[in-house]
Amino acid sequence: MAATGSEKQGGDGMKSFYVSTPIYYVNDAPHLGHAYTTVAGDVLTRWHRQRGEKVWYLTGTDEHGQKIMRTAEANDVTPQAWCDKLVEEAWKPLWEHLNIANDDFIRTTEKRHTDRVQEFVQDLYDKGEIYKGGYEGPYCVGCEEYKLPGDLIEDEDGVKLCAVHKKPVEILKEENYFFKLSDYGPKLLEFYAANPGFIQPESARNEVLNFVKQGLQDLSISRSTFDWGVPVPWDDKHVIYVWVDALLNYATAVGYGANQEKFDGTFPADVHLVGKDILRFHAVIWPAMLMAQGLPLPGKVAANGWLMVGGEKMSKSNLTGIKPQDLTSHFGVDAYRWYFLRAIAFGSDGSFSWEDFTARYTSELANDYGNLASRLAAMVGKYYGGALPGATASGEAEDAVRAGLAEAVAEADLKIGEELDFQAGILAIFDFVKQVNGYITEQEPWKVAKDESPEGRARLATILYTAAEALRGVAVLLNPVMPETSQKLWESLGAEESLGALSGQLVQEAADWGRLPAGATVTKGAVLFPRLEEKPA
Repeated sequence: MAATGSEKQGGDGMKSFYVSTPIYYVNDAPHLGHAYTTVAGDVLTRWHRQRGEKVWYLTGTDEHGQKIMRTAEANDVTPQAWCDKLVEEAWKPLWEHLNIANDDFIRTTEKRHTDRVQEFVQDLYDKGEIYKGGYEGPYCVGCEEYKLPGDLIEDEDGVKLCAVHKKPVEILKEENYFFKLSDYGPKLLEFYAANPGFIQPESARNEVLNFVKQGLQDLSISRSTFDWGVPVPWDDKHVIYVWVDALLNYATAVGYGANQEKFDGTFPADVHLVGKDILRFHAVIWPAMLMAQGLPLPGKVAANGWLMVGGEKMSKSNLTGIKPQDLTSHFGVDAYRWYFLRAIAFGSDGSFSWEDFTARYTSELANDYGNLASRLAAMVGKYYGGALPGATASGEAEDAVRAGLAEAVAEADLKIGEELDFQAGILAIFDFVKQVNGYITEQEPWKVAKDESPEGRARLATILYTAAEALRGVAVLLNPVMPETSQKLWESLGAEESLGALSGQLVQEAADWGRLPAGATVTKGAVLFPRLEEKPA
């Protein structure tokens, strides 16, 4: 049985936790759907870094194929010039804007990739895994894929359409090279059975199982009707099928055929994040290719749902594409990162609306979280001149807050770090924020402050210290989700000076109570989540 991502280790005995996004087509600028997957991967990898683990986060762009070639022609430029412009002016700047901490950005037109793709395919050819043959069938340029009858729908005139892009398919007839994918159906089914968590969510797993059980057809791995691609090394009249080219980025980016030490310490991916429309490529074709080459298989392929606007999948082709900057300019980058993972269960389709974002921002971020931080800083400033008091009069109420933080840490670590249930993990953290707000409301420190007795002063100190320690834990837990805001809170609590960098705080130690020292300087900085202006026209 092939090894999976969690089983193989590099030379130093520690394999990096390796996460990838799809490499995105550069036929246009990125929209919310692309950013959704990339932010999810960023939160996941930041979370594992916050565990103290070695991490490798890969994203990039898919720059070959007929779709890119036609887009470039329509804009009267070469395909390479089109890709260069989009990558440098749209894709990379957006990931920087959204605070994406990727370790690498691979482009499939790079020599470090194309050379290794040719070597990989040549190896398969030499092993007898590839043969020459002919094929005729319906082809969707948008998907860059031959379609099966069950993949098509009809319009009102009976024209066959791609079910994903809702555009007519083209009937192509080519003499191509084929990979013996049909040989790998039984091996794949055996692997799925031995690794039930390989495909997530369960609905995606069931889809793939049903597809493979029906029998696999051999895969056309070359094209001869256009030339924008990686040349087939033994026949330069053909270029390598864009999906074979694209999938190999997960290997070439981490040193396949070039840096064995890096490859051994990183490959295979622990998590491939993909859109559900490209699930089969990653859960069927990719593992079959790896099996044929004797390489270990990924740990997990996680398919997220589609972002919907007005019931339509968000894409440029149906004009529902929205620029992420349209939202970040209004709500802020951290709120943007938080919202989509908070509002939509990862793996399910989800609808975006400006009204829902506004309501959640106001209720959960501004009122619950931001207001709690502001109130605490204001009270420590008013009653103790900004020096955090120590806790000396703890009781059941404080015990409940400590227990609540421990529960939030355990739940968030399980849900975000292991199960990729970002929504449940974030909700666990914000349920704790609500608990701390309730604690403040019940303890009424503004009334306790009127009691000048030693007992009253001790009680006030304990209430404020408890709230500050709770917020320290929240800052650590939310750092992967909202790094800029968490840093502001961390500094406001005096934690940067007393405990060191926020990035060095381990998630698993976030509930260790009493880490903030008495006397830490608490300051009231800018409001974490300012009141929203009116929605722009």
